[in-house]
Parts: sequence; structure tokens; C-alpha cells
Amino acid sequence: MKTTVALSPAPGSDFALTEVELTEPRADEILVKIAATGLCHTDLSVRDTLPAEMFPRVFGHEGAGVVEQVGAEVEGISVGDHVVLSFRACRVCGQCHRQGVGYCESTVLLNYLGTRMDGSTTYQHDGAPLFGSFFGQSSFAQHAIAYADNAVVVDKAHDLRRIGPFGCGFQTGAGTVLNVLQPGSDDALVVYGAGAVGLAALAAAHGAGVGTLVAVDMMDSRLEAAAGYGAAVVNPAELDGASVVEKVKELTGGGASHALDTTGVAAVIRDGVSALRPRGELAVLGLGAPELTLDAVDVMMNGKVLRGSVEGDSDPQEMVPRLLALAAAGRFDVDRLISTYPFAEIGAAIADSASGAAVKPVLTW
Repeated sequence: MKTTVALSPAPGSDFALTEVELTEPRADEILVKIAATGLCHTDLSVRDTLPAEMFPRVFGHEGAGVVEQVGAEVEGISVGDHVVLSFRACRVCGQCHRQGVGYCESTVLLNYLGTRMDGSTTYQHDGAPLFGSFFGQSSFAQHAIAYADNAVVVDKAHDLRRIGPFGCGFQTGAGTVLNVLQPGSDDALVVYGAGAVGLAALAAAHGAGVGTLVAVDMMDSRLEAAAGYGAAVVNPAELDGASVVEKVKELTGGGASHALDTTGVAAVIRDGVSALRPRGELAVLGLGAPELTLDAVDVMMNGKVLRGSVEGDSDPQEMVPRLLALAAAGRFDVDRLISTYPFAEIGAAIADSASGAAVKPVLTW
């Protein structure tokens, strides 16, 4: 069938709306008519770093839409179901069972290579294969092929134009708070990088009644959004000679019990660890510098923990419904973070995200 996608023809290129061919869903696949897709920094960072031989390509991994076809082997999903699309996992390997689906042994093959496991592609353009299958969906498209393992059936009362980010960005931030760090009413959580993921973390922490919240960012618009969740805010450019570590310790009564970093910047992570109280824990969520230097004496003598987290250690089949329920109950207020754009305005959405004019752009058909 023919469909329209936001095509990335080369590394770092602008997206262009292009008509392409989409294959029929196989026995283990579903066809989803996409209503909207969240724009995530991962779409852009991967676009900018993959080699040229892995293009042209269709990105998008926060899709939401309506199921139009269901393969013969698919269970639990029916034509007409509304779904949020998330990341893929095999769900049968040892890592999926022991560590969780975010740490699947086949993560790269299922989510990043741009093909099915057999090397075929779901999209074609001008008779040539077109890389897709990004997070098992490539939902910068009017129609996408997805799978039972990464399609979460949701109540039809939810607005499909606003729930796609629950499949990745919102899930990652909230999951890190609720599943990984689990701070309580007597704790202090610091978020470094108040973009969509960081603000989702603050929204979850605010809803869970965490005692002290702090947000560190360079953009005043993001800090204003963080303050809306009751967070004290720190702009490193406005500290008049004081350090971020000193300011965070002041705001948290001696140091943070919990922290998370979305920036991937080595210096920020180092400051985050330094600003922890004894036995504090910092979770790293953003990809960035491959190396960083820490004060090993400080880490050891104070029992500090630095750890990574993929998708907030979430299983989308459980976490997406959980977060939607929390949102409906007013305990995960993230709708305020969303700005919608027609897909034809994807360039403006990217620019607004970079400038801070929009926190979480969502592209709609």
C-alpha cells in the first residue's frame, strides 16, 4: 500500500514528506494507522550519527494510532484497537526474564538496524528498500508496521494525539522515578536536564509526594515548567560564582538522596554525583560522552551509587497503562508539556524543541 512518511534521506538531513510503499503485515505483525507521533531527541541524535549507508530512513518511535490489520499469529490485538507504540523486546531471552525487557539481548537488532530480523524492510521507495522498523515501528508515517510486543492496547477514551510520548519519553522519566530510584516523602530528588524526560520524572515524583524536588537546566522556559511541579530551580548561568554542587546541597539540606541525568554531559554527571548525600543514587538516562571522571574516594567513602537505566526499567505493557491511569487521576500531569504540530511542520517542531519554545512536540496527521 502507499503511505506518506517523514523521510530522512541522509545523516543530519531535514525530513521531507514523501510517498512510499509499505508492505503488507506478516503473520506476526500488525498494521497501524498513525494518528500522532511524539518527537524525541533520540530520533534526532540517531539521525545525526548513523552512517550514510543506513539511509534513507524513516524514524519515529512514540506512535499512537488505530490497528487496521492483524497478522494470523498475533494474539491480544484486534482490528479497531487503539494502541500506543513503544520499544521492542524478544521477551524470551535470559536478559528479558532476569533483567527486564529494556535489557533484551536483541535490543539493537529489534530497534535500531532498520530492518526486520531477516533483513527485509517494511518500507520501499522508488523500488528500493527503505530503512524503517525504528523501535519496531518507524512511526513518522501515516501507516506503520508494529508488533504485539511493542503495541500497547489502550482505552479508546484517550486522545491519540496526546498519548504517544507515554511509549518512550514519559515512560523513561517516570519509570526511573517510580521503578528505579523510588524516592519517598522524606527524600530529595534532583533532575539534571529538564526536557521532556526530566519533566516527566518531576511530574511522577510530584504525584508520588516526594519531599524535595530540584531541577537544573540552562533554559528558563524549562525551569518555569519544572517550577510548576513544585521544584526549586537552578540555572547554572545565574549562580554568580557559586557552583551547581553548592547550590544543590543548599536546596536539599546537605545533598540529594536521589538524582537523574538526562543530559549525557560528563561534567553534569560528575556534579550530580558530587551533590549526592551519603548513600545517594544517581541514574543516567542520556547518551553522551563515552567517558567521565569521578572522585572515587567520594563515591566509595560515601557509599554513592551511579547507575544507568533503559526506558526507566519499564515494561511498556505494564507501564503505559499505569501512567495513563496516574494521569487520569491527576498524579502524572504531563499533558501540559505537549505542543501539537501538523506533520508538515516537523521542521518547526524540531526548532521549537531546540529553542525551548516547546517541551514535547507531537506530530499529528
